[in-house]
Amino acid sequence: MAERAISVMVVDDHPIWRDGVARDLSERGFEVRATAGDAPSAVRIARVVRPDVVLMDLNLGAGSGVDATREITAELAETKVLVLSASGEHSDVLEAVKAGASGYLVKSASAEELVDAVGRTAVGDAVFTAGLAGLVLGEYRRMAAAPQETSAPRLTDRETDVLRLVAKGLTARQIADRLVLSHRTVENHVQSTLRKLQLHNRVELARYAIEHGLDGDPRQ
Repeated sequence: MAERAISVMVVDDHPIWRDGVARDLSERGFEVRATAGDAPSAVRIARVVRPDVVLMDLNLGAGSGVDATREITAELAETKVLVLSASGEHSDVLEAVKAGASGYLVKSASAEELVDAVGRTAVGDAVFTAGLAGLVLGEYRRMAAAPQETSAPRLTDRETDVLRLVAKGLTARQIADRLVLSHRTVENHVQSTLRKLQLHNRVELARYAIEHGLDGDPRQ
């Protein structure tokens, strides 16, 4: 039986760009369930169509893409937001991630990069234009001030190994190759760690790892 197509919603206030991206994704096998031209419409429509991925511009005519991202990720746990913006400003990237975006691409990305990013976002990877992942990780390091006195859930050694590599931006398949595990085993460890830490996605896992000093792989 054929796998279900990844469902996508495209949000951009420029109709030509929005329709062009939607058409490109449709031609590559994605199910484009809806498009929207402003933040309020994006939130309202997303609640109805519940796509796997929302491709979100930040500078919308009415409302803010950041605000829409925050509302969508708060209400729709299964929907990921991938920002596609003309801006590569560090402040915009950090604001989007803090609002719940799973990744951030600049609009100069190629069609192939966009298709790959949407697919990876749908399965839970954190995807960033080259150079921006380091920015996000660096910011979380700076935010991690004094160690927190908490009774953190106990992770197994293998879960900790996987967590370290998630924080370094590796995909599940790359982690499987690095640790000589099956892809399914890695996904099981990721899901188990998410449950134990009461987190929702790999971006939050990476943040947790950095804040607790687990973002280095001692075997490298």
